[in-house]
Amino acid sequence: HRNNHRMNLRIGIHTGPCAAGVVGLKMPRYCLFGDTVNTASRMESYGEAMKIHVSAPSKHLLDTFGTFQLEERGETQIKGKGMMRTYWLLGEKDPPKPIGVLINC
Repeated sequence: HRNNHRMNLRIGIHTGPCAAGVVGLKMPRYCLFGDTVNTASRMESYGEAMKIHVSAPSKHLLDTFGTFQLEERGETQIKGKGMMRTYWLLGEKDPPKPIGVLINC
């Protein structure tokens, strides 16, 4: 607990199939396995502090909602994957403005 220090997070997101299961007898843990998990980990490790690094498949999925702002980072060399087009998730787009205005009477 350090009140004077800002925590710097890096977040990586990738979309795809994975397997999940509980591993261990003495201290069971819920684990995710698969290439999707490894790619999400690479998105995090090749990202920057205080940014959310997103793969192209995740960008295409987020685009279907029409509510997220993304900025292309460009082609990035990702270990074990080669060159990947990646994006920064900037946040949500401004919500639509209401058509009418409510007036308190």
